[in-house]
Amino acid sequence: MLQALEIIIPTALFVAAPLIFAALGGVFSERSGVVNIGLEGLMVIGAFVGIVFNLTFADTFGNATPWLSILAAMAAAAVFSLLHALATITFRADQVVSGVAINFLALGLTLFLVKNIYEKGQTDRISVSFNKFDVPFLSDIPVIGPLFFSGGYITSYLAILTAVASWYVIYKTPFGLRLRSVGEHPMAADTMGINVTRMRYIGVMLSGALAGVGGGVYATIISRDFSHATISGQGFMALAALIFGKWHPLGAMGAALFFGLAQGLSIIGGSIPLLKDVPSVYLLITPYVLTILALTGFIGRADSPKALGTPYIKGKR
Repeated sequence: MLQALEIIIPTALFVAAPLIFAALGGVFSERSGVVNIGLEGLMVIGAFVGIVFNLTFADTFGNATPWLSILAAMAAAAVFSLLHALATITFRADQVVSGVAINFLALGLTLFLVKNIYEKGQTDRISVSFNKFDVPFLSDIPVIGPLFFSGGYITSYLAILTAVASWYVIYKTPFGLRLRSVGEHPMAADTMGINVTRMRYIGVMLSGALAGVGGGVYATIISRDFSHATISGQGFMALAALIFGKWHPLGAMGAALFFGLAQGLSIIGGSIPLLKDVPSVYLLITPYVLTILALTGFIGRADSPKALGTPYIKGKR
């Protein structure tokens, strides 16, 4: 059992990292009152930019390339998310429709660029990526060390730290209070001198940046190339984690880890004695079944921010 856990837990951690980043992005957007169905598309943009940057500059930047690829993915997705912000905040378009449009636009645009740049349906595979490592000192702890701190990727630990930092920012800082206020009662926030439009733009851009990091991490570590199937439902799983986690950063992280565990079992289930006789198709569909259950509220009902999905018109209730 211990040997099985030494396989399952590190796999779950590195698979969950992209989901954690994207779900945290959703927290910032939806806490500000803007529904972001476009997490999938923002992850697609991040994955595409991350892989293309890596392939283009691997010889120039060497071992720093993966880090710079993630930064490029973050910046590109943050800029791309401005389309969603412009449509939903400035022009008050339906937020769900805008998010769906972002998903279609991102996939179509990236596939068009891949075809024109590489003259085929997918990019080449990257040769420079993150390596597994053991966390100093912590990996030496009996039992816990080999399970949680050995043979992992640094992005997994960064994702968890980002979740903790997001909790602190949202619940312990004036910025977080303003962000939550415009998602709960924008008119009251406006009365107190808070610029509702600006705060919502910031929330959506943070959402894009974190989702872009999630897409970049997924492409750089897991798929190591980009095609139409690279980000296949990951954004919707992140959205499910956001809802399952009750729009709370730590709750979203926990839900993402849960979905990551399900995905990890679908990847390595055949090598685990307890699961080797389970038909592989059941393991493959488990993450998606759990996503559907979370989205339909079967696992647990949660109250969203009161003004979520509601455009704000200054001076009107």
